[in-house]
Amino acid sequence: MRQPPRQRQARRGPIDTLLVAGSPILEDMASDPQLQDWLRRQSRAVRRFGSVCSGAFVLAAAGLLDGKRVATHWNSAARLAAAYPRTCVEADAIYVKDGKLFTSAGVTAGMDLALAMVEEDHGRELALRVARELVMFLKRPGGQSQFSAHLAAQTAERSSVREVQDHVLANLKDDLSVPALASRAGMSERSFARIFRSETGTTPAEFVENARIDAARRLAEESDLPAKRLADAVGYANVDGFRRAFARRLGVSLVDYRRRFAN
Repeated sequence: MRQPPRQRQARRGPIDTLLVAGSPILEDMASDPQLQDWLRRQSRAVRRFGSVCSGAFVLAAAGLLDGKRVATHWNSAARLAAAYPRTCVEADAIYVKDGKLFTSAGVTAGMDLALAMVEEDHGRELALRVARELVMFLKRPGGQSQFSAHLAAQTAERSSVREVQDHVLANLKDDLSVPALASRAGMSERSFARIFRSETGTTPAEFVENARIDAARRLAEESDLPAKRLADAVGYANVDGFRRAFARRLGVSLVDYRRRFAN
């Protein structure tokens, strides 16, 4: 008589990587004390843990982001920073690694994060193979910035701040110093700098640099203008300063950017 096949036992080994994704029931998840306790226990047991998109709020509610550098979707960054002031939110990062904590911006940034984990565990060659299969960049063009200056300009609530941002984007070669921008906004320099940072999550100087480098990046993709003319086109008087800012913002030199990403 044939014996019935033995049922397969599901393997239940230790969890290696734990990621919390954003969810429509995010508020319920973040306020669930049992889930918070479970996440705290697991965070100590796993090799690495983290979140994708707004899943960062769940980790923050469990106290797992205190004192940590984290990323989340740009539209949630200011809210996360305000709700959890002990968390260091990097508003424009695609993903951030801080020790065993990995956090990413939106859903597609979670794929960038996954590729980074593959590269960390199995090396660059396999990560490149996976990236090619998925028709992805192993490292995104534009380094690790998740949004352009034009998208960032949509986040400010005060019309005076938005008007200044629009002026910056349309007049990159102008004097865009804090005194000049504060005067345009009709504020003192100190008030302007404080309100601008509160509204946008960045300083005026950082926004100006991001706007200029974002424009330079697009020009570099669309033309073969030499570095000095690119610098002049976006408001840099010094080409060496332009090169340094480009590398700082995009994580890659102008020459390498063109070689790797230009059409």
